[in-house]
Amino acid sequence: MEVVVTGIGLSSALGNLTKTWKRLLSGESALYRRQPFVELVPRPLGLIADHPSNLLTITHQIVADAMIDAGLTLPLNDCGVVVGSSRAQQAQWETLAKQLQTTPDDLDLTHWLETLPHAAAIATARYLGTEETVLAPMAACATGLWAIAQAWILLQTGQCQRVIAGAVEAPITPLTLTGFQQMGALAETGVYPFDRHRQGLALGEGGAVLVLETAELAKQRSAKVYGRVLGFGLTADGYHVSAPDPVGWSAISAVKHCLDRSCLEMHDIDYIHAHGTATQLNDRNEARLIQHLFPAGVPVSSTKGATGHTIGASGAIGAAFCLMALEQQQLPPCIGLQQPEFELDLITAPRSVTVRHSLCFSFGFGGQNAVVAFGS
Repeated sequence: MEVVVTGIGLSSALGNLTKTWKRLLSGESALYRRQPFVELVPRPLGLIADHPSNLLTITHQIVADAMIDAGLTLPLNDCGVVVGSSRAQQAQWETLAKQLQTTPDDLDLTHWLETLPHAAAIATARYLGTEETVLAPMAACATGLWAIAQAWILLQTGQCQRVIAGAVEAPITPLTLTGFQQMGALAETGVYPFDRHRQGLALGEGGAVLVLETAELAKQRSAKVYGRVLGFGLTADGYHVSAPDPVGWSAISAVKHCLDRSCLEMHDIDYIHAHGTATQLNDRNEARLIQHLFPAGVPVSSTKGATGHTIGASGAIGAAFCLMALEQQQLPPCIGLQQPEFELDLITAPRSVTVRHSLCFSFGFGGQNAVVAFGS
């Protein structure tokens, strides 16, 4: 059964889908030194507004945009929901913890259920008015692609005819920043994926959701189609709590499983949207993986130098960029890259090419590996 994408909702520090794509192709970065918390030093961050955003505010915006883009009207009581988040409502939990320490008598837990990890999925389901399956995956930085894979399964198995899938993050919180700082993973001046002088990642806010439908349903309503979701590969090696497996066999397996499910060969791939966090270990291991699997070369870019690292939502945003590349036959550049360290076909300026098939990579803490293939 063919699964197609008929709508995209996206929000990043660069703007909505249209603005983000335009600014991305223009080589712009939305990363600036910010100090949203006085107790922490300024760092490059990808903020949507002047202050850290609310998870549910971002969720409502991207879902509403996806509905408009897909030409759908509410309510949609037969639409499945697979919307994940890695950090979820952590900002609210940190606020509650602070209140518990300072003013415990004023602590209001009336709406505490709204702060549970599945908040984005529940908010989406309520907005749509759906009575179908609602799932809320959480797989670190692989969350967004895992959500798309689960939606694909729901469609392939006939459990749903339409699913909205993706991930949302509002990760700029004191605890998240402190955690990455303690690991030495935060950039000091900017994000430079696959660069010899890369410093680390910068947190970014945002998310993306895709409207997935069976090709038959999309044809019945004469919907526009961005592209097809062809298949996926998901593995977990559990090598380390944060470091990737240096051998990379599990990640390689994820790519091979994805290609097998998609009925594709290595030479069929025209573009890879890399995870490309600009950390030392991720970029080195990912470069080795691509060199091993694609010895003939394939165009590669990471967009985190423009949007920042949106953690669990990064794969969903990358998926949206893969679909835009298929629709517009243009590849986005690896913003921030100046001196490549690896022998890859890294895209340093927008490239107009024939794009038939693309892969999106996500590699998360705990050894979570996710790959999804898209076709024109």
